[in-house]
Amino acid sequence: MLLSWTSAQVRAAEAPLLADGVPLMQRASFALAGAVARVLRERRGRVVGGSVVLLVGPGNNGGDALHAGAYLRARGADVVALAVAPRVHDEGRAALEAAGSRVVVVDEDGVAAAAARAAGADVVLDGILGIGARPGGLTGVAGALVARLSARDDERGPVVVAVDTPSGIGVDDGSATGTVLRADRTVTFGAAKPGLLLPPAARLAGELEVVDIGLDLPGRPAIARLEGHDAAALWPVPGPAAHKYSRGVVGVVAGARRYPGAAVLATSAAVLAGVGMVRYLGDVADLVVARRPEVVAGPGHVQAWVFGPGVSPEDAAQRRRIEHAFDGVLHRAEPAVVDAGALELLPPRVPAHVVLTPHAGELARLLTARGHRVDREHVEAHPLRHARLAHELTGATVLVKGHVTLVVGPDGAAYAQSDAPAWLATAGAGDVLAGLLGAMLAGRAADVADDPSLAAALAAAAALVHGRAARTANPGGPVTARAVALALPETVAALLGADASRPTVGWTAGSTARATTGPTATAPTTGPTTRSADGPGRGGRMGR
Repeated sequence: MLLSWTSAQVRAAEAPLLADGVPLMQRASFALAGAVARVLRERRGRVVGGSVVLLVGPGNNGGDALHAGAYLRARGADVVALAVAPRVHDEGRAALEAAGSRVVVVDEDGVAAAAARAAGADVVLDGILGIGARPGGLTGVAGALVARLSARDDERGPVVVAVDTPSGIGVDDGSATGTVLRADRTVTFGAAKPGLLLPPAARLAGELEVVDIGLDLPGRPAIARLEGHDAAALWPVPGPAAHKYSRGVVGVVAGARRYPGAAVLATSAAVLAGVGMVRYLGDVADLVVARRPEVVAGPGHVQAWVFGPGVSPEDAAQRRRIEHAFDGVLHRAEPAVVDAGALELLPPRVPAHVVLTPHAGELARLLTARGHRVDREHVEAHPLRHARLAHELTGATVLVKGHVTLVVGPDGAAYAQSDAPAWLATAGAGDVLAGLLGAMLAGRAADVADDPSLAAALAAAAALVHGRAARTANPGGPVTARAVALALPETVAALLGADASRPTVGWTAGSTARATTGPTATAPTTGPTTRSADGPGRGGRMGR
């Protein structure tokens, strides 16, 4: 599991180490130089002769970039620093100049020439702003320089490596307004930051590398991202004594004569995800059973529900079925997936074992109906904020569909899954996700009854499998919702087969934790030796 911590938590973890003289900047810059060296070898076969341009601001991320540049210059790279502020990190500047490179201060008149120089490099290192900066994009000389770089469309343009975070994103909330230089790779120190996992900023971070610099992080993580072994641990796998009822029965109220495909897709996904039985309630049972004969049409005992795919306001019969089935959700603690047309039928308050699965537009309508007027654009700009608001207003676990899927549950639980290709933005994909998640809830219904917060982890795991199934269906190319459903058995088998240990996962509030994803930084004894909270010129990186 990839965990992230807020900027305040990272600063709190750095403080005692800095007070003890631990060389955090040395560790970070050495690891950063190693990451850039790998990019140079990938791009040109060697480090010697590679061209690296550092974009340097006044803070500690600039110091990291400058010290990394010194290491790279010592390995034979051609390094130049373009400073977008009159003053930069003193020790970093001295180290770079001692290595034989120089710092060029860029003013308004020099922006065009600086952008041209950066565009011709093999690697551009973005060390303009860090975790201490306010979100809102870059301004002034930095903004003008990055705007020129971003406007270029060279096929062989530089690889952009962000130092800790892309400059100008919302480090804690994932916002991405204004001018931000899109990174191909982000090397982040101590722990991932929430903005690197959250939309919309996550799309600007590129490939993420987390370097362990020895932080013991306080409190609980802010955002989690499940990985394959986490989803495998959550998957309801039958034992030798299992039968169809013990494996879970999911009831699906979906589709109508106007939108029959939603019923077929949701029930197909539930069947192919491996649930014990699927019951279908609705007006297109003949079409559902014709395409998926395993489905049982008609009422009966269920352990979880899927409501709403393909149900529109004029589908009075389906809406009555959903309203009736909500009795079981509220009084018998049956988990449920509430999607599409069922969202407007949601009772005022529901337990956390109810999972809402809106896209941004549906979430905007849900919040507006509950007294918080907001449009789709606002939700897309700040999806975590609005998902949390929906959870507070309804009590439900909230899954917001998108290229990065967000899940918010009780006790501050939040997941951000980026497993899906952009091709998955296609009609019917949400119906497949609803059926898949319904199958998981049915298979773990007893566990969810004991711990409703488990629904959030299961929803995140469903998003992971959904995205992987799209890649399995047609790697690198267009997919249909039906193809995604058909790829579920292969995807689940690969997931379970890849991890025999099956560790237990969930949202826990440990007192301390250490980020261990990515390499551990071990640096030579030369180079920067201190980091403090004193800002530029005194070895610090607390003010970034």
